Amino acid sequence: MFKEKLALVPHLPGSYQMRNNDGAIIYVGKAKNLHRRLSSYFNRTQTGKTKKMVSEIADFTYIVAGSELEAFVLELNLIKEYNPKYNVLLKDDKSYPYIEYIAKPYPRVKVSRYLNIRKKDNKKLFGPYPNAYAARRIVTLLNRVYPLKKCEGSKKDLCLYYHIGECLGYCSKELSQDKLEEMEREILSFLNGNDKILVHRLEEKMASYSEALNFEMALEIKKELEYIKIIMDKQKVELHDLVNRDVIGYYFDKGYISVQLFFLRNGKMVGGKSEIIPVVSEAAETIDEYIMNFYSKHEIPKEILIMPDMNGELLESLLSTKFLVPTRGPKKKLVEMAIMNSKINLENELELIKKDEYRTESANEELKELLGLNHLNRIDLFDNSNLFGNFSVSGMVVFKNGRPSKNDYRKYKVQVDKNDDYHTMKEVVYRRYYRMLLEKSETPDLIIVDGGMNQINACKEVLEELNVKIMVCGLRKNDHHRTNDLIRGDTYEVIDLDPMSNVFHYLTRMQDEVHRYTITYHRAIRSKGSIGSVLDNISGIGAKRKKLLIKKYGSVAKMKEASIEELQELLPDDVAKNLFQFLKDFK
Repeated sequence: MFKEKLALVPHLPGSYQMRNNDGAIIYVGKAKNLHRRLSSYFNRTQTGKTKKMVSEIADFTYIVAGSELEAFVLELNLIKEYNPKYNVLLKDDKSYPYIEYIAKPYPRVKVSRYLNIRKKDNKKLFGPYPNAYAARRIVTLLNRVYPLKKCEGSKKDLCLYYHIGECLGYCSKELSQDKLEEMEREILSFLNGNDKILVHRLEEKMASYSEALNFEMALEIKKELEYIKIIMDKQKVELHDLVNRDVIGYYFDKGYISVQLFFLRNGKMVGGKSEIIPVVSEAAETIDEYIMNFYSKHEIPKEILIMPDMNGELLESLLSTKFLVPTRGPKKKLVEMAIMNSKINLENELELIKKDEYRTESANEELKELLGLNHLNRIDLFDNSNLFGNFSVSGMVVFKNGRPSKNDYRKYKVQVDKNDDYHTMKEVVYRRYYRMLLEKSETPDLIIVDGGMNQINACKEVLEELNVKIMVCGLRKNDHHRTNDLIRGDTYEVIDLDPMSNVFHYLTRMQDEVHRYTITYHRAIRSKGSIGSVLDNISGIGAKRKKLLIKKYGSVAKMKEASIEELQELLPDDVAKNLFQFLKDFK
């Protein structure tokens, strides 16, 4: 197929790009030897994901680099630039929670998630915690044991936390620097793995409550002590050097690579992460990309233990940390344990993963054929939800290659009148695709709206105004609120779906996801009942007016007690009336 072009490819390091019939880049790779790597795709029988990717290749291009390191950097930059279809398989959307200690202006601990963690930010982060519940519980525990600042902002009067002994009165008292330093030392010592200090503090509190005959609180403290014991007992794998390190092992078989990471913080095992990835190129290239992708979003430890066949020298120069291949002792045992776990995970999960991929891919292919599309890589789905009977919210979810792409999800607050699905859809679609044109971002192959002709026509009108050509379909539900019909936006043909087909279950899953996402957003705003969330939905109230209202009232309950005249002291008459009516209907 590419015999003559392949003959001209040099035997040099570089990055290569596979392109489909439309000229779009579908895969970016790197190679020590471009000629040998590119030839390997076309001169041997391929299986799995590689076979599917090769079937879509219409052309290839390449860029020669000065070294393997330069080729790797080039590959990573091109992946970030083009977000190729088959490199997306390596995308790790999940950011793990950390416990963050903040010293200034007041000492606080909180659970934080960061999509990108940079060393220069100098944040005091402890983790990652694969178990978010454990991270939240530890933060709650620290707040109970130590008088940290718990309220937001700066208040004139001492709050309840001060009066019950859970705050030092940061807002309006002169603080003892010695007390603050002692508290910080103890908290950081605990987060660094020394649980004895916190256990001692809890035992003191438990004894104090018992002496005061407050047995209910003493029992709560006893439960916290038991929880700490459980957490510490789980950390049986331990290196006694207090070093933060990760351990990486993998196992490759039948076109899939299983990766196992262990997180050791201050010498103790705090958790791990496992993942199974289909291999498009070679196992070594896949594991390199996976590691770089993972550490672009997570804290890089002082040391990373790896297997002998991994490219430690290359990774070390890019990540600026120590990659070590242990040859004996407990460190080697940790790597062997990671390899063993990755092998077990692959053996246990492989058949389920293959079946799931087959169902997803065949359903996506079936939908593509059903609608007569040349390709179907990205689908944008929209749903509207009425909020509080006065305002609307909308959600957009994205499916790429049959799977949710949660980084691309979007929420919209809409300012049109209540129960006006037509204009709600027009506003949201306009905002979404005007921005797409402005930013020159990825264009979907299909738009699906949750609804019938009304929503389809609203979407089509906006696309025509913007001169954007994208197929639009509607998903209509029956009286039982179940997916029933697929309506083509070009011909208005109603496609009756077989409830037993893969494509029916695929569309139902997508419709359920966009509905879940939108309704969760709706409920989140409502359940918070926070003054800020409420004010965000009132036309005419921006950041400045919101600040004035929050300062005066502080809560929704107090603001609901205000008269129109009182609101008009801070707001224009029409805005005050809108807010008053909104609060009246607010439950």
